[in-house]
Amino acid sequence: MFAIVSLIVIVVISIIVVRVATVALSLTGLSTQLARFQARSAFTSTGFTTSETEKVMRHPVRRRIIMTLMILGNAGIVTAISSLILSFVGAESSSGLWLRIAMLAVGLSLLWMLAYSDWVDRRMSDFIQRALQRWTDLEIRDYAGLLRLTGDYIVVELNVNPHDWLAESSLNDLKLNDEGVLVLGIEKDDSTYIGAPRGDTTLEVNDRVLLYGKASVLQNLDERRSGAAGNWEHHKAVDDQQRSEEQEPAVS
Repeated sequence: MFAIVSLIVIVVISIIVVRVATVALSLTGLSTQLARFQARSAFTSTGFTTSETEKVMRHPVRRRIIMTLMILGNAGIVTAISSLILSFVGAESSSGLWLRIAMLAVGLSLLWMLAYSDWVDRRMSDFIQRALQRWTDLEIRDYAGLLRLTGDYIVVELNVNPHDWLAESSLNDLKLNDEGVLVLGIEKDDSTYIGAPRGDTTLEVNDRVLLYGKASVLQNLDERRSGAAGNWEHHKAVDDQQRSEEQEPAVS
């Protein structure tokens, strides 16, 4: 029984560690999806593609996060396997064995549902981000030290995926300026880079877009999907930006 509880605790800790690393990588400018992939790959030691390896190795903060994940991942996997073996050792009968299997299956199923719950993901990510920004200097080292950015404004790189609100639309149609977002550059799928793109430039699937704006707006943009819901999020962001501009003191 103790071994089963230990295994579930190890899985919980592993999920939290990967989630913290995902948010930390996001603070260095990676998109949420790419940060999540990098964190899971490092924790499980499954490796990266060449372009993604370069994104980590040339950035000191990301490199330190990935190295920590690899160390914790190796220790966690070994401990989990040991606990799994011990949980089935000592079962005196087949009924006792099946009871342990059932308990383990129920516990892991609940953890799986919690791990993939959007509600839990949003609240846990928000809490971790606030904690990292308050008690660490990740954002200061990455943005203020490199680009001298201050306040809530940051620079991030977003991947354009098939169902994103950004996909297959021109910058003129997206009107990101109305949300207070500036498009600094676009890296195409063939590694071609477009600096300071014009309004008639279209964002295509697999493009990487370098954006400047408020952290909350860019996070919403990263999670925004195509369709009516995405258009509504855009209108809300525009209204918020207009109210923010109205509240700013006039410069004489």
